[in-house]
Amino acid sequence: MNQDERHLTDAELRALEEDYDPEARYRTVLRPVAILSGVILFLLSVYHFYTAGFGIPRATTHRGLHMGVSLFVIFLSFAAFSSGREKTTGFVLLGVPVLDWVFAIAAAVSSFYVPWIYDQLAFRIGNPLQIDIVMGTVLLVTLLEAVRRSMGWPLPVIALLFIGYAYFGQSMPGIFVHPGADWSGIINHLYLSSQGIYGTALGVIATYVFHFVLFGVMAQRIGLGQLFIDLATALTGRYSGGPAKVSVVSSALLGSISGSSIANTVTTGALTIPAMIRIGFKRHFAAAVEAASSTGGQITPPVMGAVAFLMVEYLGIPLRTILIAAIVPAFMHFFGVLVQVHLEAKRLGIRGLRKEELPNAIKVLREGWLSMLPLILLVWMLMSGRTPFLAAFWAITACIVVFAVQRVMASGLATGAQEFAVGIYDGFVAGARSSLAVTAAAALVGVVIGVVTLTGVGFKIAFMVTSVAQDWAQSAHAFLGFLPFELFTVQTLALLFTLLMTAVVCILMGCGIPTTANYIIMVAVAAPVLGMMNVEPLVAHFFVFYYGVLADVTPPVALAAYAASGIAGANAFKAGNTAFRLSMGKALVPIMFVFSPSLLLVTQGFTWGAFALAFTGAVLGIVSLSAAITGWLMGPLLKIERALLPIAALLMIAPEIVSTLIGVAILGGVALRQGLSRKSLPA
Repeated sequence: MNQDERHLTDAELRALEEDYDPEARYRTVLRPVAILSGVILFLLSVYHFYTAGFGIPRATTHRGLHMGVSLFVIFLSFAAFSSGREKTTGFVLLGVPVLDWVFAIAAAVSSFYVPWIYDQLAFRIGNPLQIDIVMGTVLLVTLLEAVRRSMGWPLPVIALLFIGYAYFGQSMPGIFVHPGADWSGIINHLYLSSQGIYGTALGVIATYVFHFVLFGVMAQRIGLGQLFIDLATALTGRYSGGPAKVSVVSSALLGSISGSSIANTVTTGALTIPAMIRIGFKRHFAAAVEAASSTGGQITPPVMGAVAFLMVEYLGIPLRTILIAAIVPAFMHFFGVLVQVHLEAKRLGIRGLRKEELPNAIKVLREGWLSMLPLILLVWMLMSGRTPFLAAFWAITACIVVFAVQRVMASGLATGAQEFAVGIYDGFVAGARSSLAVTAAAALVGVVIGVVTLTGVGFKIAFMVTSVAQDWAQSAHAFLGFLPFELFTVQTLALLFTLLMTAVVCILMGCGIPTTANYIIMVAVAAPVLGMMNVEPLVAHFFVFYYGVLADVTPPVALAAYAASGIAGANAFKAGNTAFRLSMGKALVPIMFVFSPSLLLVTQGFTWGAFALAFTGAVLGIVSLSAAITGWLMGPLLKIERALLPIAALLMIAPEIVSTLIGVAILGGVALRQGLSRKSLPA
């Protein structure tokens, strides 16, 4: 077997995921601690599975219990520093440093404290006791440390900056000055009220997201992920650049049950990246295709990570509406990557997979149809208006039933029952463990949201951004005054500049910060900006979410691309840059659905005519920009054509009919020139 055909082992893939995903860097612990952590996580999953079907307790109690248990296990599972993952020194108890036990207990006690005194909160908010301040400070410190261990420094640093802003408000410059708050007031707002740590973000994780993370893990256990990969290979592998297209389609399917970019990259990339390299794609390009495709899992219905459920809480609309609105953006995400993959394969003359290398689609479905039933049930229940946690309860139940049937059919009743019990335990433990870091992050993001509501900084930023955008728009409009017709109005230009500034901030904020945390922060800070520009709330939320997802393939912190480069044996930074390039075709889409909200299907004033026009413009815009980036449409592009096509793409996504027609004319002219050139070639 040559080097290009070598497949990484499961252990090597797990090590690779740990290297690039802080959430997977669990330390090696002694058996007693492993058993303790496993039992706690299993019971946490059982608790959430039960509450999904039979109702949750009081919100603060539910959130505090979930957070306290999660933080306790985080300090047992994550070392303070990477050097402590394999070996601990100093004072230890059962192989874990004593200080970590102290952190774990302190975090749990301070988390449980607010639910314990809940009945007294009405008399304490605004006038906290000294014990309240102490407990709030303890939770804040342990929360910062838990997120640092499980996700790295960026989010804790941002939280500390916001806390500093709340405390030193009187010393802030210009528009950012505010009266400030003493430590007692900060703890009161962040710890005792529902505006901070125990707020919406933590509530969504504890009430919705945990169940869907558990469903995704259980769906993988019953073979649904492998079924998707096999089905994608059977359907698309035969075409030009086959394995690359398999990567895109399988990532789209796998993304429907998993919201993790890095996990998706490792799962599908282990199969698709070696195949891409084998048929002629360069290593860094193969890694980039998988990374760019896998980031789409977070925007693909019906799971969509945590963000869909956050939108439900923030916007007060049914989950079904969010899932319908996500269909076209998700399609555009994968279509954008697929177009560039196709054009690159045509440019390089790369073949598809041979018939003997392809599985049979009918056989794949016949053997794996049972694995699809839980997902079908989940989608049906969500679209029929059932509550998300009830839909998750029955979907998880279906996974358990399917898993039992599979084990008994494969190994017989006695052995199958044993394998079933072990598999359910492992699945429940893995599901709970997968939620640890996102729980801590959501609680810490509550600190950021609390400071925003305490100081009103979000509206100050909104005023500053819109003022700058208006000034730039007037200057640009004056610059375009030489044209015999008005290409863009001042209002259109102001909105465009606002969107571009917001997009840049979303991408920068996402460097090293999980998509969920990035979305929550940007909703608090950036959504008011778009609101001042009369952007519909649902559209504004999708805009900041969509650009936050791009951070997983945006250097210098393109974690999904770096994980893929480890599988490909490619230069990590080069893979990150290429993944970002592959994502540029779909980067037009958020701007498109702001100007043409009908793309989200459920916005106010939706008409099929407006949707058809906007959808066509978006598709042609992606094709135009992708061709310019690749240097190929139906053949190699001239330099002038590569310069004109990005302009055509921007014109086609603009809402004015004149600019759209000009963009279509440019793309049509390039296509016509290439078509005539091909006909003139000798046979």
